[in-house]
Amino acid sequence: MPIQTLLITLIALLLFSFFIGSKRSIAVSSVRKGRRNLHSRPNYYGFMVAIWAGLPAIFILILWSVFNSSIVTSLTIAGLPEGMQIQSKDELGLFINEIKNLSSSGNIESESDLVKKDAAFHYQKLEEISTLAKTTLVFVIALLGMLFGRSLVKPETRARNMVETVVRWAMIMCASIAILSTVGIVMSVLFESIRFFNAVPPADFLFGTHWSPQTSMRSDQVGSSGSFGAIPLFVGTLLISAIALIIAVPLGLMAAIYLSEYASSAVRSFAKPTLEILAGIPTVVYGFFAALTVAPFFRNMGESIGLSVASESALAAGLVMGVMIIPFVSSLSDDVISAVPQAMRDGSYGMGATKSETIRQVVIPAALPGIVGGILLAASRAIGETMIVVMAAGLSAKLTINPLEAVTTVTVQIVTLLTGDQEFDSPKTLAAFALGLGLFVITLMLNIAALHIIRNYREQYE
Repeated sequence: MPIQTLLITLIALLLFSFFIGSKRSIAVSSVRKGRRNLHSRPNYYGFMVAIWAGLPAIFILILWSVFNSSIVTSLTIAGLPEGMQIQSKDELGLFINEIKNLSSSGNIESESDLVKKDAAFHYQKLEEISTLAKTTLVFVIALLGMLFGRSLVKPETRARNMVETVVRWAMIMCASIAILSTVGIVMSVLFESIRFFNAVPPADFLFGTHWSPQTSMRSDQVGSSGSFGAIPLFVGTLLISAIALIIAVPLGLMAAIYLSEYASSAVRSFAKPTLEILAGIPTVVYGFFAALTVAPFFRNMGESIGLSVASESALAAGLVMGVMIIPFVSSLSDDVISAVPQAMRDGSYGMGATKSETIRQVVIPAALPGIVGGILLAASRAIGETMIVVMAAGLSAKLTINPLEAVTTVTVQIVTLLTGDQEFDSPKTLAAFALGLGLFVITLMLNIAALHIIRNYREQYE
C-alpha cells in the first residue's frame, strides 16, 4: 500500500477510534447514573482512544520508514555474488543505485546483465515484502491500541489529564524541533566554515580587500587568483541595505503615522491593503523593474549632469529594494502605533499638546519597540535579498562606498559559488559557508542591538 493511502486509511481509523471512544463513554455514564459520573467530557475519552490507536502506529511507521531503505539495501547486497560483495563501498553504492533506478523504471526484463537483472528482481521483491509487512504491522498496532484505549474508557479514568499531557509533550517536541533545526543549521555552516579556514587564513578572509575565488585545479592553470578577501562583499551588502533602509524607513514610518493617526476609516481600508501588495510582488519582478527602468534612468540622468553612473549600480538596486521593504516597516509600525492606549493621547491633549506634538513626544516613543522590530525585519529582508542585486547591481566585487558604481553582496556570491557542479572540498565552494557564517553574525548583532533598544524603552514606557 502506498504511503499516502496508508496515511489516509490510518487517519480514517483514528476518526473511527474517536467516535467509538466518545460513544463508549456515553454508554458507560448512562449505566452509572448520567454523565456527571464521568471524570472528563466524552470528547476527551474519544481523543484518548484515538491517541492510543495513533501514536504507537505512527511511531512504528516512522521507524520503518527510517530504517527500511538501509535494511533492504543490506539484504540486496547480501544476495549478490561473493565476488561483488568484496568491492569497495563506492562501487557497491553505484551498483545499488543502478539497481534502484532499474527497479523503479519497470524495465527489468529488458536488462541484458543477468546479475543486475536478478538483483533488481530481488530488490523489488524485498520492497514488496517490506511494504506489505509495514502495512500489516501498522494496522495491527493501531487496532490493538484502539481496543486497549477502549478498555480504559471508565468513569474514573482521567482522560482529560492524559490527553493534555500528550498535547503538552507534543508542543514541547515541536519547540524542540525548531530549536534543534536552528542548532543544526548553525553547526553545519560552522563546521564547513572551519574547513574553509583551514585552507584560507581567517585574517585574509576577514580583512582582505580583494575577492576573486577562482582557484586553480592544476599548477599550470592561469586566470586563477584564489583571493578570498570578503571586505568588498560585506561593504557592498551594507551599502545596498543602507540605501534601501534610507528609502523604506522614512516612507514606511510616515505612511504608518498617516494611516493610524490622520487617515479616515475609508482611506485606511483602501490604502493599507494597497500598500501591502508591494510585499507580495515577486522579487524577480522588482529585479526586472530595476534593470530595465530604474538603472537606465539613473544612467541617463547622470550623463545629463556630467556624472558617470554604471549600468548596474548600488543606487538602483537599493532604491528598488527600499520600495520592496516599505510594507515591512509600514504595516508593523501601523499596528504598534494603533496599539498605543488612547489614554496616553488623551493625557497629552489634556496638557495642551497638539496632535503633531502628541505623535512626536508620546505615540512614537511608546511604540518605538514595535517600530524597531519592523525596521529590523526590513533590514534582514534587505540583507538577504539576492535577485534584485543580481539584476540591478551586478556581480562585481568592488570595494567602494560610491552608490553610482556596481557592487555585489554576500548572498549573490553565495549563490554564484554554489551554482553548477562544484566540489565541496575546494576553498571556492567552502567560501560560501564562511560568507553565510559572516552574514549570520551580522544579523545576530542587529538582533542584539534591537533587543537592547526595545528593553530600554519598554522599561521607560510600560
